[in-house]
Amino acid sequence: PRDENGNFKSYGSLGESLHDILEAMRTLTPTHVVFNGKVGALTGKAALTAKVGETVLIIHSQANRDTRPHLIGGHGDYVWEKGKFRNPPEHDLETWFIPGGCAGAALYTFQQPGMHAYLNHNLIEA
Repeated sequence: PRDENGNFKSYGSLGESLHDILEAMRTLTPTHVVFNGKVGALTGKAALTAKVGETVLIIHSQANRDTRPHLIGGHGDYVWEKGKFRNPPEHDLETWFIPGGCAGAALYTFQQPGMHAYLNHNLIEA
């Protein structure tokens, strides 16, 4: 929840925040959007490290919001947007679509060294 100036509020305890949290939840508008449950969960010391030529499997699940995963500096070599491996994958997608409530998967083989940012291409949430 935010105060009248648009700044995030802080509370002394969870109980003190309950009324404001419930009001924010009723609008179905999140106050924070993060990957892996917290800010910085996929950066710094928590970042995935891979060498050129290594293949990684990316699993993306979103409880109730549509998302458009995008790997800057790479792409999905094989992408299962609906997460079912029995279905044939799409190939070479830069961005793919995961509906709310679904999970998707992508395989990517790193072609070059460096940082590859993983984000939601719905840029207002990036």
